[in-house]
Amino acid sequence: MIDIHTLALELVASFAERRVLATPPSTRDGLDLPTAYAVERELVQMRRAAGRRTAGVKVGYANKAMWRVLKLDTLVWAHMYDDTVRIADANEATLSLAQMISPKIEPEIVFKLKSPLGAGTADASAALEAVEWLALGFEIIDCPYADWKYQPADFVAAYGLHAALIVGDPVPVTAGNIPALVEQLAAFKVRLAKDGQLVAEGSGRNSLRSPALCLAELASAMAKQADTEPLAAGYLVSSGTLTESTPIHPGTTWTASVEGITLPPLTLTL
Repeated sequence: MIDIHTLALELVASFAERRVLATPPSTRDGLDLPTAYAVERELVQMRRAAGRRTAGVKVGYANKAMWRVLKLDTLVWAHMYDDTVRIADANEATLSLAQMISPKIEPEIVFKLKSPLGAGTADASAALEAVEWLALGFEIIDCPYADWKYQPADFVAAYGLHAALIVGDPVPVTAGNIPALVEQLAAFKVRLAKDGQLVAEGSGRNSLRSPALCLAELASAMAKQADTEPLAAGYLVSSGTLTESTPIHPGTTWTASVEGITLPPLTLTL
């Protein structure tokens, strides 16, 4: 039997001490997804007890091709916090990597909810009706497991590998622009550049065919887990990477720009 609190403390210490775990809990202890979500809930309670606030939820494995490989039937998620989420100033931000182990960057679409979102939201339009605004964002992920080798359960138990979220200028979602956004979110392109040089390209389709569809799937997936709080009004949702995750290092500047949807470029200096 896995002691939920003990494993949560081990993962907290791993990040805090920048100490890599040689063997992930799924291999070492037989950690499965239901138990991993129990660890994730324990981390939420520990962070709240320390005075932190849950700011939203981040998504992992927003790619159905990976589901088949990893024997998943839906995406996975973990919470973000008020001390890990930042709004960029005029779409520019800086971030220290000093406390991270081996960080990577992911350009993502970020949603802010204006109303709760639960199971049963079947399409992109219905999901967007619960959204106040959307923005381009950078999620910074960090891994406590050696060589970035882990299973979905290990991902969930380790904060979903969430280290930081940088959010660009928001674009309001209204009844009038939802039809256009449904089409744009499925088709837009994104380019990720390092120090002005193109590093990766992606598309809205890489997030479960559309970040809006990913948002709907997240609501349903969370409802399937016992004792899980649903998506709440005011929550931010980081809806899955649009490109391959890319390693990052101090002294570099990263820019994400999009084509096919009206969102300004976002720049992050490390």
